[in-house]
Amino acid sequence: MTAHHVVALSSAESVAQRYESYEEIFDPPSREELAWREGKSLRRQGTHRQALEGDGSPALGAGVEGLEGGFRPTYRPSRFEEGWLLESLRAFYEEGLLRDVLALIKGGKEAHVYRCAAQPTTGLDLVAAKVYRPRMFRNLRNDALYRQGRQILTEDGTPVRKTDDRVLRAVGKKTAFGQQVSHTSWLMHEFVTLRRLHQAGAAVPQPLGASENAILMSYLGDERMAAPTLNTVTLSHAEAKRLFREVLRNVELMLKQGIVHGDLSAYNILYWQGEILIIDFPQVVDCLGNDQARDILRRDLARTCEYFASQGVECDAEALTGDLWGQYVGSMLREQLADLSMREYERGTEAIEEA
Repeated sequence: MTAHHVVALSSAESVAQRYESYEEIFDPPSREELAWREGKSLRRQGTHRQALEGDGSPALGAGVEGLEGGFRPTYRPSRFEEGWLLESLRAFYEEGLLRDVLALIKGGKEAHVYRCAAQPTTGLDLVAAKVYRPRMFRNLRNDALYRQGRQILTEDGTPVRKTDDRVLRAVGKKTAFGQQVSHTSWLMHEFVTLRRLHQAGAAVPQPLGASENAILMSYLGDERMAAPTLNTVTLSHAEAKRLFREVLRNVELMLKQGIVHGDLSAYNILYWQGEILIIDFPQVVDCLGNDQARDILRRDLARTCEYFASQGVECDAEALTGDLWGQYVGSMLREQLADLSMREYERGTEAIEEA
């Protein structure tokens, strides 16, 4: 396996157990959650709650020790963050993709993004590592809207076979194993989408690899500052018009691939020295498989138009939705219907011949 291939995951069951312990420390539950768990435990076992010593668990760094002494990042994570971060980036270090973690550049509810020093073999100086937070494993956000019509992806980016009843049942029942499968699929949809769009010429980060809980990709910015999101930038009228056309070019590229971003806005567009990159694709929507896809496209365009209108660009999200949907998705639907009609005609012809 080369450095530019997806890194295979370990056993999902063991990963699930490890992630649960990390989640408890790095992203501890609220008082309400603790109270609910305590009540549930008392009802189930009829026992008294045992007092926690200290903060309830050891520091995450224990037992990781710079990944056997080799991976010692310049960035000094917090006690709660360290083990999760090192475990998540271990595969990239071992595959020769990165050599150091330099700084935390973005913290979010779902993931943290770090500026990293790349290995020279990648041809890059700096790369970005998106590391999903532990709570994402056990409690993904309300994502049923986005998952509709999407295939469940395995750790290598291929769809789970429809005959794999064990996996499908686990996902449906939301067991620990099933939640890990869902987590992997959520992450891999982002990685696979980035790869497809980058190869198609879209303005997206170049994906370099995926591990159990992280995606490594190209970095926009310099050694002191990461590219800001577009919502923090004021553009000249001419530049705003040019970049709006570039955003629409990318929306069209996505539609040609049969997908909608699902969360597009100026908050998910990076800006650097007159250029943009569109980021954050885990919630990507299938145009033909999701009956809400057109409404999601309309919402993406409305949010994007809201920013560009503030920069003096005239844009009509409703009109754009109708034009783009009709041009790209409408043609796909017509082709799909034509194929279906042809198959029905062929079956009818065969039946007549047999008679």
